[in-house]
Amino acid sequence: MAPTTSKFSLPTRLFHAGLASAIVLQLASSQLMQVPRGDRAANWAFEVHSYSGMAALGLALLLWAVVMTRIGGTDAGALVPWFSATRRAAFFADIKAHWADLKKRQLPAYNEQSPFASAIHGLGLLLMTAMATTGTIYFIAGQIGLGDNALLHLLMDAHGAGGSLVWIYLIGHAGLATLHHFKNDMSLREMWSIRASK
Repeated sequence: MAPTTSKFSLPTRLFHAGLASAIVLQLASSQLMQVPRGDRAANWAFEVHSYSGMAALGLALLLWAVVMTRIGGTDAGALVPWFSATRRAAFFADIKAHWADLKKRQLPAYNEQSPFASAIHGLGLLLMTAMATTGTIYFIAGQIGLGDNALLHLLMDAHGAGGSLVWIYLIGHAGLATLHHFKNDMSLREMWSIRASK
């Protein structure tokens, strides 16, 4: 069985949990909200979506700060490997190894340092940051009377399209973590515990 103590720092776990909670609230409220356009007023779900989105932006920025300054854990360069030839090569080699396992109908083994998994985590954090940023810009623009223009509508169309990617990422990320947990490759308590790391 995987260890129940965490390899992740307390700030990493806290900001990850906060961001994950804000994203779930975002996705839930998006199913009920009425976006203000023209004479149509916003409803309570839009307000929940807006304020939890601004909280998500703050939490995403705090998580980025932790990632950039921490000593342990996944290196920031592994989360964004696209600017290093060595990291890109490791990423593509890891994709091939994952594909070979999948062709054998095996779940690829959990590896905390996997270049592929690290890059996917980085893309997820970039996606959540972009979604929270575009939503916050739209909300603030609306508050100061700039919410009804073509550029902001285009921004929100991109925001809406990104929502589908957030659903895919959340389901895939949580689903694979759960599979690895029950396969005894790792314990969910490593990321979801609030106890101090050992």
